[in-house]
Amino acid sequence: MAELSVAHRAMLAQMLERVPDRVLKTLAGAVGQMPGERARALSQMLADETTDRQRRSVAFAPMLPLFRPRADGVAAPTFPAAVLPRLWKAAAAQEPHLLPELDDVRFREDDPTVVAVGNRLCVAASGIIRDRPDLIWPVADWDPDARQAGLEDLAACFDLAVLARRGVVSLPTLILRPTENQLAELRLMIGDAADVAPDGGPRLLEILFAHLSEAAVILRLVVHSSRAAGKEGMLSGSEMAVFVDRLIAEVESRVARIAAFKPGLSGNVPEKAMKADVLWCGETLAELDRTLQLDPEGSWGKLAREARARINWTLSTTLRSTEKTLERIMPTRRVQTTGRMTREVAALDQLAPPEAVEAARVMLTLVGAMRTSAPVFGCESLRYQLVQSVVDRVTLYVNLVIEAVNAGEAPDTRAALNLIETLAQCLLLIEATDAAKTARRRAATTSAALGTATTEASPRAA
Repeated sequence: MAELSVAHRAMLAQMLERVPDRVLKTLAGAVGQMPGERARALSQMLADETTDRQRRSVAFAPMLPLFRPRADGVAAPTFPAAVLPRLWKAAAAQEPHLLPELDDVRFREDDPTVVAVGNRLCVAASGIIRDRPDLIWPVADWDPDARQAGLEDLAACFDLAVLARRGVVSLPTLILRPTENQLAELRLMIGDAADVAPDGGPRLLEILFAHLSEAAVILRLVVHSSRAAGKEGMLSGSEMAVFVDRLIAEVESRVARIAAFKPGLSGNVPEKAMKADVLWCGETLAELDRTLQLDPEGSWGKLAREARARINWTLSTTLRSTEKTLERIMPTRRVQTTGRMTREVAALDQLAPPEAVEAARVMLTLVGAMRTSAPVFGCESLRYQLVQSVVDRVTLYVNLVIEAVNAGEAPDTRAALNLIETLAQCLLLIEATDAAKTARRRAATTSAALGTATTEASPRAA
């Protein structure tokens, strides 16, 4: 079979630039098992691309997160992903003899040689952005003003790559319990960044911000950057205020989504997204309280207080309606015993439909998600009372179901025992582990005594 032509190689090289890393690895494994000259040539191209990306990940390590949006949705400067491979190839072409130094990087990220080579390539990239902008950021499909502003920001970021590389290495200690020496080093680093450019200090924090998976943690760096930055009055008038503004804006956005949740309407808001929003807002507002001295009458203080109030109202409404939702999957009726005496029994001939089970599961998932955030929003007492009530009511209902099954009064023994499994899963959603284990153990004992096998656990089993 003929070799790949020059045109084929050029086309494949452009395609490989756009392939995600995980897909590249899969392709390399698949092509490596194929016969023929073209397959071997393509396999070599894949191997070269993999090596090239590994080198890029080391040399451009401080800058890489800037080429993808933040996973949490918080606003932050980002650059087009397509610019990265073009910029790297142009920078690498200027220093090809240095690239092998980046190949063996096992536990060598702080190796002086690797650091020196990476810094040199970043400096080269900064020059390329200014000297050959059309090569790395084509004009097509871009607003000229936005593109020009992006190029200027990108070059300014790469100007700070040497400082950013040091900062990224220090991040784990700076966001936990930094020593006085480490704090002094951070302030010196920000001062050096300001010497590079007037806005160098905030821009350096922007680069470090891109490396933080928890957005609110950037507040610690902001406060550490200046002895007076912990006070709202001082911080709100500085260039660092942008980080607080972004966090508050994202809190408001998520609060709007939380407020859109209507208890009892299954599927109105996906419970995973709702849970994530509640947790994120709780952690962010708690970090604001811990890190900054917010003025109750200040702009940020008022916004944070209003966000708490709106979330408190929504969560409190959710908590109050949870028991009613749960009642739908635990139907009961009263039966006469002796004379005028009656007692409550499980109405196992009226098992709830799957949508009712799903609604209860969604509500209890949210209750479970509130465990760490409820104190921040001022509804912990209500949540705790609800959890205790749910545990008591579910435990009582499990007893009623077991009694009905043992007495032979259950129309469908398998469905009755599966209902207990569903209720046990509901208990797990609010972390009532002991009560869930007890319910499952009693169901298993009853099932064994009757010789009945329960079906696989499923929230829709009822």
